[in-house]
This record gives sequence, C-alpha cells and structure tokens, in this order.
Amino acid sequence: MDMRQAIGSWLSGPRAAAEDMGVDFGYRGQRLGLPEEGPGSVAPLGRRVGAIFLDWGMCGLIAYGLIAQGQVADVPNLTLLVFTVMVALTVGTVGMTPGKRIFGVRVVHISGQRLSFPRAVLRTLLIALLLPPLIWDRDTRGLHDRFTGAIQIRI
Repeated sequence: MDMRQAIGSWLSGPRAAAEDMGVDFGYRGQRLGLPEEGPGSVAPLGRRVGAIFLDWGMCGLIAYGLIAQGQVADVPNLTLLVFTVMVALTVGTVGMTPGKRIFGVRVVHISGQRLSFPRAVLRTLLIALLLPPLIWDRDTRGLHDRFTGAIQIRI
C-alpha cells in the first residue's frame, strides 16, 4: 500500500476502509427490516436536524414571549423546559413534534407500533442531555433511540 492509499483510508474512516475490503453494510434500516427509500424508511439526517432546529426555534419563541416576558437571561433554560415538555407530549401522543410533521418524520417503536408514552418521555429526557443524540449507529439511530427502542422514519 502506498502512502496515498494509507492516508486516504485513514481520512475516509473505518467504514470506507472496510467497504474497500469487500464488506457489505447494506443500507440504513436494512437490519431492522425497513425499506431502503420512501415511506417507512429511516428518515434522513437532514430532515431530523431540520425538525429539531424548527422545534427548538418555536420553543425559544414561546419561552421568550409567553414565559420569560422579556427576561432574556431566563430564555435558554426556559426554552429547554418548553422543548422537553413539548417533545414528550407530542411524541408520546401523536408520534411527532410540529417540526417532525413539517419535515415528514415520525417516531415509532422498532416493531412499527406507536412509541409508548413512558418510552417517549425517557427518550425526550435523554435528548435533553444532548450527548445521546450525538452518538449513533450505522442505521443513524442515536443512543436515545436505541435505548428506548425507537426509530425515526419517513411518513
């Protein structure tokens, strides 16, 4: 192996190096029995990030306008509180937040059924910790989803 191949495999990561050696990882969601594309497939990362930014923005406006009443120092903590309550209630009841609805994403149990309310609350608390959503597997399921048996799919 020449120097460029060694550096190239290091820069592209272990997955690319394994694929170069012939390992087939399949598509996201294949291990879970989900379709590759279309409704029911694993929601793309861009849609999920867009949804969480939209939800966070809405919660920030609510925290600033209704709760903090102009007290700017309280807005970040109140935004987190409003976000946590909103996500727990909406995912626990209808399976999606307003941002997820706009971006076409739903949270379900890996069995395909609705995520139970206690699991939705636990998932939301793990999201509020910030670290679990930043660590994910090859199906792009964060630790919060893996721990609660959830997956985010396209609708």
